[in-house]
Amino acid sequence: MAQNEVDVLIVGAGLSGIGAAVHLQKRCPGLSYTILEGRGAIGGTWDIHRYPGIRSDSDMYTLGYNFKPWTAQKAIADGPSILAYVRETAAEHGIKPHIRFNHMVESCDWDSRTARWTVRARHNGQLVAIIAKWVLMAAGYYQYAKPYTPDWPGMTDFKGQIVHPMFWDESLDYAGKRVVIIGSGATAVTIAPVMAKTAAHVTLLQRSPTYMVSMPSEDSLANFARKILPATWAYGLTRWRKVLLQQLMFHFARTQPEKTKQRVLDLLRKEVPEETVQKHMTPRYNVWDQRVCLVPDSDFFQAMGKGALTIQTDEIESFTATGMMLKSGAAIAADIVVTATGFNLENVGGAKLHVDGRPVELANAFAYKGVMYSGAPNLANFMGYTNASWTLKSDLTAEYICRLMNHMRAQGVDSATPTPADGRMQPAAWIDFTSGYVQRSIAKMPKQGERPPWRLYQNYVRDMMELRYGKLDDPELVMAKAEIAARAPVRAEPVAA
Repeated sequence: MAQNEVDVLIVGAGLSGIGAAVHLQKRCPGLSYTILEGRGAIGGTWDIHRYPGIRSDSDMYTLGYNFKPWTAQKAIADGPSILAYVRETAAEHGIKPHIRFNHMVESCDWDSRTARWTVRARHNGQLVAIIAKWVLMAAGYYQYAKPYTPDWPGMTDFKGQIVHPMFWDESLDYAGKRVVIIGSGATAVTIAPVMAKTAAHVTLLQRSPTYMVSMPSEDSLANFARKILPATWAYGLTRWRKVLLQQLMFHFARTQPEKTKQRVLDLLRKEVPEETVQKHMTPRYNVWDQRVCLVPDSDFFQAMGKGALTIQTDEIESFTATGMMLKSGAAIAADIVVTATGFNLENVGGAKLHVDGRPVELANAFAYKGVMYSGAPNLANFMGYTNASWTLKSDLTAEYICRLMNHMRAQGVDSATPTPADGRMQPAAWIDFTSGYVQRSIAKMPKQGERPPWRLYQNYVRDMMELRYGKLDDPELVMAKAEIAARAPVRAEPVAA
């Protein structure tokens, strides 16, 4: 192959991208691959975010890879530990030489005659073209360059500092300062108790409550299992215990919503006063209509108990020079405001897709097995679960694509295009979460259908049976040979924009 041509191009060197590369090496050892990473480092989310207390909101026995046991004591790990785990995985499997850093993918163009993608990435101000048979998008689903921040009146009048967790200034000194954190999601719940240790006071200002559940940061059963069993066995057993428990809890939440809600609130009453539960911790929606916030070792509730952290449920009327006025008429003084207001969703890293010169509108596409998209040949997108750990689905996605590529090679075909048999299939939202970050962007995201393989079940066991063991021949996955078998070598030099 020419210098700028590979069998598989992976976009993103984060948790999913590194995992995909390992699966590819193990399951398709004869295929060449390259990873394009828009930034200058391995790690994705876990390298980007530097805010205080950055940690997982899933246990590492399911957030970890299925091929690499998590052996640290803490199941709810901090960001630096997860970053080290991802980089250690890359080092162990020799992944780094395959990565081209500071290559931001802008477009992917498919040519049916050659059954190849031409991927263009911005590097040092120039567009570099790479040809690939397959493109695996492992860039996540957040628009990292532009997180969501509402434009409140008077923000320019505020004399203090305003910071978004995405762009955290690690030199920020909040010791002895009055801090207001706007938001009630996982990021806000993570940052608040850490800042409360040294700040004069921290107020978490939320428009509406979120469900919170406390969990020990260490799993005593997992740590005991590692003492008496080989690491791989202990990890596998713990992983399955966690998976089945997650699935059981989600099923119960959906089938018995009121009982689940009361159970969660009863647990909260053991942590904070009843008045606080009723006023600030009882959401209007059911459990798992949005993600549940994990509170490791009750750190958030302990900070509240010490008086270092309080919750205010209200909406901002406007900022002032010294803080903000709320719609209730109350005022909050602040030296620092943290806008933990979430992200905007973005599909395939924001890259523009074309098939034979025609743009692919992913907002009108259907997700095939939660892995590929209708009308987009030889392209997979890594999207994790909303009700469980991300890596559970990304591992299965990589396994499935490797199986499919091996099957296609054995069958002598070059392309696979998800194509619904019924053109009148009714579209449904990609996910049915009511979270603000989902609702703001859901219209731009691909759709799911009303039946398999176009319906998303958010169920690991079901997906495992289908993606790991299910049949690969499917009339709704149209396979074909390239029209042009031999082509001129690809230019290795940068191409004009």
